[in-house]
Amino acid sequence: MPDMPRRNLLIDYQPVTRSRRGDAAHNVGAKVSPGKAASRRSALDSAVSGKTPTLPRIPKAASTATYLRPGHVFSYAALFLFTAILYARPGEFYPSRLTASIALVVGIATLGFFLPTQLSLEGALTARPREVHLVLLFSLTALLSIPLAINRPVAWQEFSGTFIRCVVIFIVMVNVVRTESRLRGLMFLALAAAMWLSVQAINEYRQGLMTVEGYRASGRGTGIFGNTNDMALHLVTILPISVALLFISKGAGRRVFYGACATLMIAAIVLSYSRGAFLGLVVVFVFFTVKLGGRHRVEILLAVLGVAVAVVLLAPSGYGGRLLSIFNPSLDPGGSADARRGELFRSIYIALRHPLLGIGMGNYQPEMSYRGLVTHNSYTQVAAELGMSALVCYLTFIISPLRKLGQIARETFSARRSSSFYYLAVGLQASLIAYMVSSFFLSVSFNWYVFYLIGYAVCLRRLYESETGQFVVVENRKERKQNKHAQASLVNECEALMT
Repeated sequence: MPDMPRRNLLIDYQPVTRSRRGDAAHNVGAKVSPGKAASRRSALDSAVSGKTPTLPRIPKAASTATYLRPGHVFSYAALFLFTAILYARPGEFYPSRLTASIALVVGIATLGFFLPTQLSLEGALTARPREVHLVLLFSLTALLSIPLAINRPVAWQEFSGTFIRCVVIFIVMVNVVRTESRLRGLMFLALAAAMWLSVQAINEYRQGLMTVEGYRASGRGTGIFGNTNDMALHLVTILPISVALLFISKGAGRRVFYGACATLMIAAIVLSYSRGAFLGLVVVFVFFTVKLGGRHRVEILLAVLGVAVAVVLLAPSGYGGRLLSIFNPSLDPGGSADARRGELFRSIYIALRHPLLGIGMGNYQPEMSYRGLVTHNSYTQVAAELGMSALVCYLTFIISPLRKLGQIARETFSARRSSSFYYLAVGLQASLIAYMVSSFFLSVSFNWYVFYLIGYAVCLRRLYESETGQFVVVENRKERKQNKHAQASLVNECEALMT
């Protein structure tokens, strides 16, 4: 068969594509651009030469994504310093006027660098991915709930404190992180904090200083890591990032380092006796097994479950009983499982009684709790204090980047050995899933954890879109099946031409 008909067969063939608004269009027989034609000629040439053809990426959007222009050097440096101070918390360990105000000063300096630079680069205060709209809508809902709050001063204090700082830093991060090295720098800070917490927890166990309830490793200070369960939440959400960095690292020394980091974090999670963190840990390993296990997923999954059982059996005394108290609260010697279950049902009742704007941010513990406790559930915390509309914003804020990370992972699977996007996308997916599972047992919806995780996810997506020039649009199952069928047809045509 002559070469020309073969090439026309591939050039004139185009699978089902999807516009940015989600309109499906069958473009079989449509003309393609010279670049796409060249890529398909390359696929045919590889097939004819006996090599495995490299399929072209199926476009997911009709319009192109915005190229990330270089800039924000000083803004990123200030953001990096602010994050380091947030994790180190010098004001808690070295109290003074300087250390007490250093985070606020650096935060203001970050905005001072960010605002003029952003206006000069983009002509707008911020980029507008969907997550920015959601977080602003979430903030508006919280602000509107203040006049209707049971205790308005408490609601305002909660809103104007950590929460609004989380929102501002999230927006800064989305705009400032414009290279993969910047993203890895912020991730490394989170990993360094996790390692410091892990080493401290292991050292406490070695010295017999398990101070929380007489058998649990304690957190550090009174801030973001002050509570043992909050510390474990940070560890279980950063652990997948360490695993992702292990897979994309080239040298053996780096891989050993990231593997050791993951091992230390697992040990610290066990010593924290956090039930939510343990469930998050199990889900993370199952997720990695499904995504990275290949043809041996079942065997690896059974091995993971076996390791989980071994951890429970070999863990310090009382660990298995504490985990079983999730299902049987009477097994918890401290009685916290029964108290949390009571607060869970109480917070659900409050949410149903105040579905519009809730009872006010931060108002559940002092005004509605039976025992003066928080809801110990991030989802009912949002629903009870801010209302059902805020809960929808909060869930969408988490699920939207999670789905788009999955789309990036599917698109980069074939190039995972030469590109870091696949493993970073899978790692951040696992981090968000771990947060969703573990935060079911914690009231942390207005704290830093989720905002940094979503920030990492949005920044990775913007980097990917800038590199490929196309928006990431999540396919539904039908479109995914159609595109897989189209790719399979292209492979079959190449194989037929080889015979």
